[in-house]
Amino acid sequence: MGDNGFSLGEHGLIDKRHAYEESIRVPMLAWAQGFIAPGTRVARPGDMDGRSVLPALRGRSGLEPVELLYEYYWEYAFPHTPTVFALRDDRYKYITYHGIWDQDELYDLKTDSLEQHNLIEVPLFQERIRAMRTRLFDRLEATGGMQIPLRRGDWQAAQRKTGE
Repeated sequence: MGDNGFSLGEHGLIDKRHAYEESIRVPMLAWAQGFIAPGTRVARPGDMDGRSVLPALRGRSGLEPVELLYEYYWEYAFPHTPTVFALRDDRYKYITYHGIWDQDELYDLKTDSLEQHNLIEVPLFQERIRAMRTRLFDRLEATGGMQIPLRRGDWQAAQRKTGE
């Protein structure tokens, strides 16, 4: 399994700290002679957070469909990238930002796999947006994600730069 993808101009970005597909879709290769048939491919293993992937690799399902929670917290070393939260299900992705005035985003990944058409202001999608936003913040609260991490060293470095 590798690090998340580094953008090379997609969405006008050159970083990996965003919730677009180019960054969050991370391939995983597995080898376990005698346990996994050669050429096995698992398209959607379900929610694997803290669970073994072996049943999925052996062809057993029983795992519920996945809903990916994406969290990125602003870092002093990368000030151009805000705190980003996203929720992705098998068709839609909702993205919201904390700390800047950017607009939230909603994409229909089935009809817009390149995430070029933000549906956030389309009246037809307002109920879906509210539901995904609610699920996103429910999950953040349940996992402690509402606590924005601050490091004393970052704060001190910022004060030195401003002369405070």
